[in-house]
Amino acid sequence: MRCIVRAVRRTGGWHARLASVSHPSLGRPPTDMTAGFPDAAARMRTARSRIAARGLEVALANDAGMGERYDELGLRRLLRDTELLVERIALSVAADDPSLAGDYANWTSILYRRRKIPMDDLVGLLEGIRGVLPSVLGQGELVAAGAAIDAAVEAYRWSRRLAGDARKKNALLQFIYKGG
Repeated sequence: MRCIVRAVRRTGGWHARLASVSHPSLGRPPTDMTAGFPDAAARMRTARSRIAARGLEVALANDAGMGERYDELGLRRLLRDTELLVERIALSVAADDPSLAGDYANWTSILYRRRKIPMDDLVGLLEGIRGVLPSVLGQGELVAAGAAIDAAVEAYRWSRRLAGDARKKNALLQFIYKGG
């Protein structure tokens, strides 16, 4: 990035002025958290625990094997993680910027791989949240929330293909790749 310096003569000597930029470290303005639906985001934050608990229930009902993979502590951690996902979706709804949820999914996929949580389970949690949100949001607000959930699902599905994902793998393909 090129800076333009302009010398200005003032009383007492010369002074240098830099050209103004919108944001010195990023080169763009900060996210406007009132550009989207801030009231809907506030409702989501208020009902965050209820949305997360119901979203986890829906995810467990849709995937029978998910309940068997986790003990009580693992389910509590998933509930906490679901609350964090709801919070990030609320930020995306407030700013009407789905990349906030997608970036969060990119950042956290590494941690979930380290904890041996399959990306498919996280996609299931997000779909569970999607199923619960109509009880909290209106029709126009659901579009913004759906876009945020889609961005997070896309990031988790992309991370699913990387080595280290804890999903159940095809035994025949593993035999062929590893050679016996």
